Amino acid sequence: MEELIGSLGRWASGRGPLYLLLAVRLRALIDDGILPPGTPLPPDRALARRLAVGRGTVIAAYELLQQEGKLVRRQGSGTRVAGAGLPATRTTTDGVSNPLLMHILDRPDGVTLLSCAAPLEPPPELIEAYQKAGAQLSRIRDDIGYHPAGHPILRAALAAYYTARGLPTEPDEILVTNGGQQAITLITCLLVTPGDVVRTEVPTYPGATEIFRNAGALIETHPAGTVPESGQARLAYMISTAHNPTGAVVPAPVRRRLAAWACDNDVPLIDDEVTAELCFDGSTPPPLACYGKGEHVLTVGSLSKLVWGGIRVGWVRAAAPVISRLARLRAIHDLGGDIVAQLAAAELLARLDPVRLSRVATLRARHDHLCAELRERLPEWSFEPAQGGQTMWIRIPRGDAGTFAQVTARHGVAVPPGQAFDPAGGHADYLRLPFLHPEAELTESVKRLAAAWREYDGTRRPASLHALVV
Repeated sequence: MEELIGSLGRWASGRGPLYLLLAVRLRALIDDGILPPGTPLPPDRALARRLAVGRGTVIAAYELLQQEGKLVRRQGSGTRVAGAGLPATRTTTDGVSNPLLMHILDRPDGVTLLSCAAPLEPPPELIEAYQKAGAQLSRIRDDIGYHPAGHPILRAALAAYYTARGLPTEPDEILVTNGGQQAITLITCLLVTPGDVVRTEVPTYPGATEIFRNAGALIETHPAGTVPESGQARLAYMISTAHNPTGAVVPAPVRRRLAAWACDNDVPLIDDEVTAELCFDGSTPPPLACYGKGEHVLTVGSLSKLVWGGIRVGWVRAAAPVISRLARLRAIHDLGGDIVAQLAAAELLARLDPVRLSRVATLRARHDHLCAELRERLPEWSFEPAQGGQTMWIRIPRGDAGTFAQVTARHGVAVPPGQAFDPAGGHADYLRLPFLHPEAELTESVKRLAAAWREYDGTRRPASLHALVV
């Protein structure tokens, strides 16, 4: 215990409830490997006595980390750091693991990943863009290559992009980042301290909620596609277009009310537009910032879903003073991003329409194929067809999606359960399925899902006559 007390250090230095501050410090010790998997933690009373806090503070911190899957607490065996290398689809009563992040960190062998939603290969346009960007290097003079706010060429291209979408923008209102994930992280670091409330919709993108949790925020939720009833929040996060995981698009009247809510309640609102260019009807709705009267909406975008995740280029569009603060914060972390990637991104923005049309046509065809396969082989499952994006939100008629995901893994398919998309661990009867793979692979995946469902459901009966003859 003495070593742990020393590692905790000045854990209470900060703003927010003590239990959150303690949970933040313990989480950091676990993530940094100072508290390795299996390490026993002191009993509630003992740790509370040594830290001179109430026992309830320690219990609340332990329970929060248990919900996140960082700790395992069992009657009679105490509290321990959760084991590493758990199967990515595993869920337990101790919390829900994040299959999205775990599959990126440790890809399972011999399993079709229906857990990650990103393009499977770079398109030809990206290769051509890099060739042109490489040629531009020979013309660079008097430039050391450090641009914390982003290369001027790309900032100007992004400003023109938003202006063309009806949101007048200047280059100093753009911050270029290493992908959308870094954009959300920087905004959170700038605005959120432990104990602050961050409001998200549910279901939502789990990568964002991991960022908010890591900042020690209290996450409050409201149904996706609706306007929050409460204005008590330090930050809000929403996906208004081609929503992840549902594929829905928020209609214009609701977009207007969301922007007004942020302004009226003085709550900075992140509008995550990473999937915004993937609407099946061919349109790209205006960003939420088009409906705002003030500077409360921060628009986040990237090329990871439209082009390829390997080009680590994202951005924030916000008021110039906010961008200036974010750029200073970003300089502390990495001094700026890859210049060649940014020049290639500027080339891609100049030819965005053909890239988008090709990508959307492929996704729409694969979406329709997946819908047909699900209706044929798993007719008892229910879903609403997506309006865009890369994923569908599927409801199973009974049982727990986390437990079912363990069965699908044995059948060679990894699927993320709905609990991973709900900060409170709800939506236990939902799955997210992407439609990124070619039609033949989607057919095979649904076959395996149907076999897994028969095993899990206990019927051992084919989902349809078609399954008997294919």
